[in-house]
Amino acid sequence: MVRGKLPRTGAKKARVAWAGQAPVVRPLVAARDAYAAMAFGPHGGGRPHLSVTGARLGTMTVATPRGPAAVPAWLFALDGYDTPLRRAAATPSPAPRSPIAPTRSVPGQRVDRLTGVGADGRAVTVLASHGACDDGPRVAVLETRDGVVLSGSVAKTRHTGLCTKQSKLTPVRVRLKRPLDGRVVLDALMGAPVPYKEIPAD
Repeated sequence: MVRGKLPRTGAKKARVAWAGQAPVVRPLVAARDAYAAMAFGPHGGGRPHLSVTGARLGTMTVATPRGPAAVPAWLFALDGYDTPLRRAAATPSPAPRSPIAPTRSVPGQRVDRLTGVGADGRAVTVLASHGACDDGPRVAVLETRDGVVLSGSVAKTRHTGLCTKQSKLTPVRVRLKRPLDGRVVLDALMGAPVPYKEIPAD
């Protein structure tokens, strides 16, 4: 519940920035709307369990298909907590339509996430799922002007007997014909964007 005043914002714009790339300007989410989504969920159900005493506009880092982005965020002060709760304050851009339909009806493996892009923008590393009894995943690439569609499959099955249903994630590096730049990365099996999450260095 809210036990303080939340800032009133007009028709402001939010600037989303990437290192070495052109920023994107999106509408700013009002503090009360961000609070409602946080407290009651996307469908308006449930009950808030934390007491919000105020909010101020700050920034946060969000993983995107283009890499980590600096995004305006509402920093909600919570009763009993020293650290504010951050909620992104930029309205997400609509996802581009996939150039192919989802392939749920045919065999295939999910591409879990994008973990890195090479310095030239053409070497892309992803984590692809596969089974415990095969020789690892393969990832095919379909490039368009606005997107890169990745289709995962199994390289080869090693065993013909019984096998567990254990799922594994293995890094796969694919080479693009041209730099990724601002193109979105899509998973062919799910027909949805592949999230970007870097693997921390050891």
